[in-house]
Amino acid sequence: MSVKEEVVTLFEKNRGSVLSGEEIAERLGVSRTAVWKAIRSLQQEGYQITGVSGKGYCLSRTTDVMSASGILNYLDAPTREWAKIEIYDWVDSTNEVLKRKAAEGPAEGLVAAAMSQTKGKGRFSRGFYSPEGAGVYFSIYLKPAFSLEYTGLITTAAAVAACRAIDALSGKETRIKWVNDVYLEDRKVVGILTEASFNAESAELEYAVLGIGIDLYQPAGGLPPEAGQAGWIFDSDQEDMRNRMIAEVLNRFRPIYENLESRSFIDEYRRRCFVPGREVMVIRGGEQTPAQALEVDDFCRLKVRYRDGREEVLNSGEVSLKV
Repeated sequence: MSVKEEVVTLFEKNRGSVLSGEEIAERLGVSRTAVWKAIRSLQQEGYQITGVSGKGYCLSRTTDVMSASGILNYLDAPTREWAKIEIYDWVDSTNEVLKRKAAEGPAEGLVAAAMSQTKGKGRFSRGFYSPEGAGVYFSIYLKPAFSLEYTGLITTAAAVAACRAIDALSGKETRIKWVNDVYLEDRKVVGILTEASFNAESAELEYAVLGIGIDLYQPAGGLPPEAGQAGWIFDSDQEDMRNRMIAEVLNRFRPIYENLESRSFIDEYRRRCFVPGREVMVIRGGEQTPAQALEVDDFCRLKVRYRDGREEVLNSGEVSLKV
């Protein structure tokens, strides 16, 4: 790690406590000048590090800057072993970052997280609005060991994990719009996109990249028209929420994913999914067909009945309804 990375890791472990420059230098085995330069750089990046006269420096408990060490502080022991965190100020897309890294053969659990995305990705080649300061955007590199029939459950498992994390940190109750959108009240606050790579010869899954975007706060300047029904979770800044939210999702996703074939999360997915029982429009290409959403099955597929009485099980695709 660089001196700056070591300094921020030390501060993250001692939020609210005063550390002298001499103490930091001794712990890290570097000069006090190197410590001072690292602190200056961190302050410029938004870390609320203040000097306490005659005593040293203190990282405010309310600082909400995303960092690898900050996320690691909130991970449970098994997830800390599994996850490897990489932080970026901005990227085109965190999914694209991991897809580019796939050629290097990384270990499962590599996480790319960014403060903003210039080309955030949604389903059906749509964009995902990812402005700086409003949310967290991260992707997880996966090497599934289960059979292909379970691959589609990665997205729905992530939706349940995101719901659990948001509920725990906000005290509110989230719901799911089939397949993969998490809603708070009547606004979408989480988008999820899973992309997979298959071996053309063996037809086996090589890897999957799971992308999650969570809208924490209202963007500066508001939401653009293309954001549709997007919303946000918190009306004001929360203490260290970016690190806490990513860690909470990882803590809750890993055990579901590692036991995905048990499908133990399906009942909760059904309880949270508000689509069954409602009139929907099944969208394929440019066509929209009205239908009645009936139920979510054991593989999180949506069963619908069209007006002519014909029934169909949707593996993927899109349904539209008024939320």
